[in-house]
Amino acid sequence: MTDELDLQRLSGALRRMGWIRFWVQVALGVVVVGVLVFNNIGGRLVANSARALGLGPGISLTTLAFLVLLWSVWQSWLVVRCGRALASAVKPSRGETGRLLKRGLLADLGGLTLAAVGYQAMAGSLFVQASQQVPGFFGAQIQTTPGAGGRVVGLPITSIEMFTVLGNTQVLFAHLIGLLFSLWMLQRIYRVR
Repeated sequence: MTDELDLQRLSGALRRMGWIRFWVQVALGVVVVGVLVFNNIGGRLVANSARALGLGPGISLTTLAFLVLLWSVWQSWLVVRCGRALASAVKPSRGETGRLLKRGLLADLGGLTLAAVGYQAMAGSLFVQASQQVPGFFGAQIQTTPGAGGRVVGLPITSIEMFTVLGNTQVLFAHLIGLLFSLWMLQRIYRVR
């Protein structure tokens, strides 16, 4: 049987780590939403968007990883509530607390997997696109013919495509942070209680 002081420490630790995990994941999630919205709007405004190979599968997997991140943020909020409950008269059992943390752990593992596969899809697409670029100081070169406008030779990698990779990296990092916090909290409840 654990004493009241250990439960108070565990309660404080769960609340504190739950809040840190919650706010870090929310902040990174806002960045990801901004990137996905900007990519959607900016991708339509790009002049040569039909020529690009596209990052569709990678963006789709990043979006799925973001949706899993939303569920992971919800789990962080539930961890905070569980920490509060440990300080009250009606305490959740070790099994209930462990299951809650394991759900968050599985969510972060799933999101990490989706984001990593999405990152690989984007990196592969950008590699193929980069390999088709014409050598030159600025990457792509413009060919002009008499009486006609210039056309871009090759498939230059645009800044919006690199911005998309940055968004994927943010969701990957958010899930990694959640995974680390979940593992720490899980170790803590089984050590104390």
